[in-house]
Amino acid sequence: MKRIVIPSPLSLIDIPVGGSARVINILTIGTNRRRLLDLGLVPGSRVKVIRRNPAGNPTAYLIKGTMIALRNEDARQILVDTN
Repeated sequence: MKRIVIPSPLSLIDIPVGGSARVINILTIGTNRRRLLDLGLVPGSRVKVIRRNPAGNPTAYLIKGTMIALRNEDARQILVDTN
């Protein structure tokens, strides 16, 4: 019998610079969730990682033609799929 491995979802912070992913879900609630949705981070949208600050925080992302910067704690709340 072949073992099936189901990968755990990645968060946006796990995507390397130059990589891209598709948003699956946003785990945060309230005004922070609304802010992320307003920035275009809706399920199904593509996000490309443009650059990271040398200190690692924040990271610049390209979403629907607009570059935004997100703190790592916000990016961890965004689940993505690399397909």
